Amino acid sequence: MSPDRPVGALFRRFRERLAAEPGSAAGGDRAVDPGDAAAEQGPGGRDNGSRANGTGPGGGHTDAGAREAGLAPHPPRDAAPTTRRRRGGKGGGEQLTVPPAEFTSYYGRPILKPPVWRWDIAAYLFTGGLAAGSSLLAAGGQLTGRPALRRAGRVTSLAAVSASAYFLVNDLGRPSRFHHMLRVAKLTSPMSVGTWILSAFGPAAGLAAIAEVAPRLPRHGVPGLGRRLLPPVGDAAGLVAAVTAPALATYTGVLLADTAVPSWHEAYPELPAIFAGSALASGAGVGLLAAPCAQAGPARRLAVAGAALELWGSHRVENRLGLLSEPYTEGTPGALLRAGRSLTAAGVVGALVGRRSRLLSAISGGALLAASVCTRFGIFHGGVASARDPKYTVVPQRERADRRA
Repeated sequence: MSPDRPVGALFRRFRERLAAEPGSAAGGDRAVDPGDAAAEQGPGGRDNGSRANGTGPGGGHTDAGAREAGLAPHPPRDAAPTTRRRRGGKGGGEQLTVPPAEFTSYYGRPILKPPVWRWDIAAYLFTGGLAAGSSLLAAGGQLTGRPALRRAGRVTSLAAVSASAYFLVNDLGRPSRFHHMLRVAKLTSPMSVGTWILSAFGPAAGLAAIAEVAPRLPRHGVPGLGRRLLPPVGDAAGLVAAVTAPALATYTGVLLADTAVPSWHEAYPELPAIFAGSALASGAGVGLLAAPCAQAGPARRLAVAGAALELWGSHRVENRLGLLSEPYTEGTPGALLRAGRSLTAAGVVGALVGRRSRLLSAISGGALLAASVCTRFGIFHGGVASARDPKYTVVPQRERADRRA
């Protein structure tokens, strides 16, 4: 920079050019210095397009200059101003030049990644509850001297827990993954706890079911030894399975509630109760189907207790959660849960009325089993639906933020 042009003079000349701009509050009709005007033009008197003169391609940096240049105001003001309350909720506000934002998701994708579980996990929920309920039914038959009830419960429990293991391994992809989950025991992880519960329940249920074939073994030799030893061992194993059955019936509800899926997570008090009631009702259905009317008394009592828990929990998740109850009342989940409630009520009424009717007892047992299937699949699909729609994630978050504010 040459010493004859100090910095102050440059800024003074720049302010004078700004003041001479048409429409400027400071400039008015003030004339522009010919030297400055020549500096703004290129060779041949062509305009350089400076934003300072308001006439070139970059002109109109004020609303007045934009009108004179035939340009739209910048920024555009086609949106009505809105007010935004200051943080803390105390009076006053500020004017916004943009419309209020609406919640959405990037590129139309869900905010949460929906569960990758398929139908086999919903089937696992049902078979696990059926195994737990059947083992409790078998224990009731064992303690009250009802062999038909005990036999039906033990055999069904083994079949159901075997199906549960298949569905679980099928979802994991490789059987070795189930084995790897047994390398650690983490009490804060419902999945880890559930793996150990299933590992303890399965062998006990299997041993109790195998003991049912003891009367058919020969009386002499090694089979005869098994004929004598299997019944007491089976009774002890049946009681062990019955002790672990409540944990097997309810841990899947805790597992679902421990996820970030909105309608599962918010229903954490009700899901274990629903799954426990569904397990008891399904076990009662097995007893009503397989045992004669004279031995089905514990099954009827089990049906009443299970139906009460299941209907109470289903009513709660459909009415207590506000917006997050919608996935349980609409579409496929809503239809499944309504069918489950109707089948449960019909099964309980039939079990109580048909105490002397073998046919009516069997129909009631089938209704209770079908109700358990509908309830498990309805809860499963309701949670998946809530993860796919962004509003079930965004709206509750905003409501919680408003309550904190």
